[in-house]
Amino acid sequence: MSLKEAVDEICRYYVGNREVVEKIMAALIAGGHVLIEDVPGVGKTLLAKLFSRVLGLSFKRIQFTPDLLPSDIVGTKVWRREKEAFETVKGPIFTNILLADEINRAPPKTQAALLEAMQELQVTIEGETYVLDKPFLVLATQNPIELEGTYPLPEAQLDRFMLRISLGYPDDRRFLRERMSWKTDDPASLARVVLSREDVLAAMAKVEDVEVVDEVLDYIAEFAAIRSDRRVLAGPSPRALASLLKIARAYALIQGRTYVIPDDVKALAADVLGHRIYLKPEHKLEGVDPRAIVREYLAKIPAPKWRK
Repeated sequence: MSLKEAVDEICRYYVGNREVVEKIMAALIAGGHVLIEDVPGVGKTLLAKLFSRVLGLSFKRIQFTPDLLPSDIVGTKVWRREKEAFETVKGPIFTNILLADEINRAPPKTQAALLEAMQELQVTIEGETYVLDKPFLVLATQNPIELEGTYPLPEAQLDRFMLRISLGYPDDRRFLRERMSWKTDDPASLARVVLSREDVLAAMAKVEDVEVVDEVLDYIAEFAAIRSDRRVLAGPSPRALASLLKIARAYALIQGRTYVIPDDVKALAADVLGHRIYLKPEHKLEGVDPRAIVREYLAKIPAPKWRK
């Protein structure tokens, strides 16, 4: 079984853009995390469940609320009277795929509980460190319209996400027809298990072997020019460009190739770099979209001519 077959199976039940599924799969095997900004009801939870089911991975969901505590995410130590000792009760973060639903509804202290896990693949409970199992993917969601009672994600938290994407609306006619055939509101259980955790780990190990020629490396480095844009306060960091390189290699692997082509970079650049660009206040007030800036540079930076 291949990554392409896994994507095919997910797309049997996720009635939406196939490219979105491929991008999330690429983030997973590149060791990254994904922030999904979209309105309710477009299939975010279903998509997370499908990834878990088809890839044979564990799945947990956290509904972020204003009263959620860091210990509700990572866990805590509980005194067991019968044992006369403290026992570690692990939180829902101990999983392979974590759906952090409406992440911006929890206060910054609780949001920060994810930082160590997302970056270091470990958590600290009462001074004791626990390593998380691989793979570990945080699929966080937030509603871009309803902002009352929310806490915007700080830059440090945004930078932990390899991708920031939107699912968009599906083909409604196809969705309604599929819904009739599923005979259930949650078709994730109908999907086949295509890969195992070991298969996913093997795919992650192959990412570093994907070839990137100097011309493509130089093409990725050209996006550093965004830092000098008159509208930009701070452009993509070296870590942002490294994220673009890594997910481009993973994306190539999903396409069945062992080498990156310029089109891989083009498909991912706006989703990887857009949320890592910080605008000057006057341009932010004007509603300038950082993703649009990335697309401008995609249009004017000449892509290398590809020959293989």
